[in-house]
Amino acid sequence: MSGAEPAAQPKPPNKTWAKWRRKVHDVLEFGGDARPAGYLVNAFIITLIVLNAAAFAAETVDDIAIRYGRALDAFNAASVLVFTVEYVLRIWSSIEIPMLSRLPKWRARLRFAARPMMIIDLLAVLPWYLYLIFPVDLRLLRVFRIFRLLKLVRYSPALQTLGRVIADEYRALLGALLVMVVLLLFSSSVIYFLERDAQPNVFGSIPAAAWWSLATLTTVGYGDVVPLTPMGRVFGGVVMLLGVCMFALPIAIIATGFSLESARHQFVATWSMVARVPLFSSMNEGEVAEITKVLYTRTYLPGSPIVRAGDAGDAMYIIANGEAELLKVPGGPVMLREGDFFGEMALLERRRHRHDVFAKTQCRVFVLDSQALARLSRRHPEVMRAICTVARNRSRMDAQAKNVSTPRKRRAVPLARRKPGAG
Repeated sequence: MSGAEPAAQPKPPNKTWAKWRRKVHDVLEFGGDARPAGYLVNAFIITLIVLNAAAFAAETVDDIAIRYGRALDAFNAASVLVFTVEYVLRIWSSIEIPMLSRLPKWRARLRFAARPMMIIDLLAVLPWYLYLIFPVDLRLLRVFRIFRLLKLVRYSPALQTLGRVIADEYRALLGALLVMVVLLLFSSSVIYFLERDAQPNVFGSIPAAAWWSLATLTTVGYGDVVPLTPMGRVFGGVVMLLGVCMFALPIAIIATGFSLESARHQFVATWSMVARVPLFSSMNEGEVAEITKVLYTRTYLPGSPIVRAGDAGDAMYIIANGEAELLKVPGGPVMLREGDFFGEMALLERRRHRHDVFAKTQCRVFVLDSQALARLSRRHPEVMRAICTVARNRSRMDAQAKNVSTPRKRRAVPLARRKPGAG
């Protein structure tokens, strides 16, 4: 019939799959209060990892292994199944990352699977499948279950912060290690000359004396080897004091760096989260990893200010997830969503912010300060050009909106100059 309405066409399967793939990627990579499902999945995976560590330790107790061996094996198999599903879903949804979406799907997923955390995920489950195909000594394969503990790095801001501190302070830590080696050789040489005649079996050479020096410098003091001569004991006391000072140096370096890094990061900024920012979509995997290291992270509750008018423009802000509202704009409030950035005009012009930005929902924000932006612009000028283009467009739009909302006022004519009869 000509008047009959055409039947609704079903959605193509690829769009449905793409929609679910996007949801899976958001849940796995952006777990948190902004996405309750992702929060629950992360909590479940973390709990399962901790329980696996406890089960691995319990299996080494003979009585528990004999009594609950089957239950522990079943739990291990179920855990492997869950970790396998997680691993497969992460690889399947990885093409939602803008940087990888430009590649063929197989190549994009292969690149994502080659990332360090994905290799750890693979090693956490691969031995179990290898045992099914190639039966070998199960006790050897159980050692690889320790890799499941490394999966916690993905969910722990503290572990990621510690890794960044060690990477940033490695020069200072190497210097402290050099001081330790010098003190070890110095104390071993001195105690060798002081004690070699009294105890030739224990201090007969500098390498043999190094055991005492190491135990004393680390303040362990097993007591199996001790100086007997008066000068040896006096020098032993000096070495104990030097040992306390020696270990205070690297501890102070790590503690200071950890405190500073903890203040800069309020949530875990993963590689996948940063790679989804449109501003960084032109970078490769290694470059995104470098950007991830220099970004600050902040979390804001609904209604809390992110930026206030009059604040120093020393950084620009990128919405990781959530929504924010830009106020005091001539054209009215502007809604900012995932991937949008602001504050770049104040940063580039080295002035204070002119607008208020409030969190509309719970927001996770990446912060790029002036030093990080300068380093980024030197290595990737296209990113700076994109920021400048957006800044110019926003300046032009603000100027146009201001002209429209503020019409030109008519100049008043003085009374003495008015023509007779003028109102």
